[in-house]
Formats: sequence, C-alpha cells, structure tokens
Amino acid sequence: MEYYKYLRQYVGHKPIILPGSVVIILNEQDEVLLQMRLEGTWGLPGGLMDLGESFEEVAKREVFEETGLAVENLKLLNVFSDSNYYLKVPNGDELYSVTAVYYTKDVSGDIKIDYSESENMQYFSLHNLPSGLTDEYREFIKQYMDREIIG
Repeated sequence: MEYYKYLRQYVGHKPIILPGSVVIILNEQDEVLLQMRLEGTWGLPGGLMDLGESFEEVAKREVFEETGLAVENLKLLNVFSDSNYYLKVPNGDELYSVTAVYYTKDVSGDIKIDYSESENMQYFSLHNLPSGLTDEYREFIKQYMDREIIG
C-alpha cells in the first residue's frame, strides 16, 4: 500500500506533509516531456515517496512507472515547500507538498503511457508550454530556464 494511503487511514482528510519528486526530462531539442493527467491538466512525470526511498529513487521509479523511460544523471534543481504548496484535492484530502525537482537529458527507452495515470505524453518547447500546465509545474520549469539561461 502506498504510504500516503496508509496515513489517510489514520488522519482522514486532515492536512499531512507529502514528499515527492518530479523530473524535467529534456530531449535533444531542449523540449520538455509533459504528461496530460486524467483530470485534464499537464504536468511533469513524478510522484510521492514511499517508505525508505530517497528523493532521487522516487524520481527514477515514478518516471519509469508513468512513462516507461529510464532517467539517469539527475541534477537537483530545487526543493519546493512552503504554504504555497498547500492543496485540497477534490476528495477533501488536504496536504502540503515537499517536491524535489530534478532535470536531465540522460533518458533511455520508449514512451509507454500508463493510462491509469495519464491520457497523453508529449514534448513541448520550453517557450511554448500548453495552457493546461499547472502554476506549480510552470514555476518549476521557469526556475530551470532561469538557471540554465535558456534563450
């Protein structure tokens, strides 16, 4: 059982802190891989930490589960956490996310969409991101662009 589901058995919908990781995956043209989630928003591949995992292990596991791609040589962009990362999801669960954001161009394999989590996956120009990209992910990508001085 995923750790957050285990916690929810005891705390119900009350706020909890949930650590996780996402990865900015770039192809040779410096386009970023985004996934269309089931709720209709675009985001970066990633997910929540399970017991005993490091942030980097979460990033690699979640990317592989969601995309079928193996990522290596992850570089830490930043860890995002504060009251701006409070969420109340449609079922009433409340959480504060602590998200380690990595980036890499070291990717192998073929995209295999996990349709239980995603509707689509597509590479996008960093300068022409889709309108359905959430503010949280847009901020992660902006910080990457600022750091890497993408022209």
